[in-house]
Amino acid sequence: MCSGRVDLAFVLRAFSNGVDGVFIGGCRLKECNYVTHGNYHALNMVLLCRKIMEHIGLNPQRLRIEFMSGGEGILFAEVISDFSKQVEALGPLGQGEGLDPDKVKATIQEVAKLVPYIKIVKRQKLESRPETKEEYDALFTRDEIDRLFREVTSYYIDPELCQACMICFKKCPVEAIDGGKNRIHVIDQDQCIKCGTCFDACPPRFGAVKAVSGEPVPASIPEADRTIARKSKKQ
Repeated sequence: MCSGRVDLAFVLRAFSNGVDGVFIGGCRLKECNYVTHGNYHALNMVLLCRKIMEHIGLNPQRLRIEFMSGGEGILFAEVISDFSKQVEALGPLGQGEGLDPDKVKATIQEVAKLVPYIKIVKRQKLESRPETKEEYDALFTRDEIDRLFREVTSYYIDPELCQACMICFKKCPVEAIDGGKNRIHVIDQDQCIKCGTCFDACPPRFGAVKAVSGEPVPASIPEADRTIARKSKKQ
């Protein structure tokens, strides 16, 4: 019911499935039917997604957002006709940019895994309400997006410091931590959404969860070495 419900993940999923263009229609700005002003959320998401598309080599014109009322059927038809012609001129996704379609799909899927991280890092800008074209253009810059992907923060658990307290294990929102009683915990990097919940949850006295940016995450220790031997208490 609201364009603000169109998530960045939805758009990336469409492109990863081979769609050549994505159109989003919303109510006119400042005329949202809800107090959330979801059309601003949609606009900011599109501005961000276009920069991400540039970053991975896709033409940002494949994604378009327009604002109009439900009674403007003629305008809607004209906009859709124009967008359809534009996408047709761009050609198939990837091929039109001189890229391998399979590689494009794989790249988009990798970016999609970072959507929760991206929304956390760019939350303030995604919630803003630009008023002028200059503000639109400056909201997300190419350098900013390049740096975003270059400096992605990952997390790992230092096996020397982990006490298997299971706090991070229980707090992880996507169950990306493999742990258990008396077992050194390990983060599944493929499943991790890089939200930092484990980092915040780890007790300071342990400090086992480490943040890594700009370099590979250390390899996990072998399964056979993950058991923690506790000293039994004297009676």
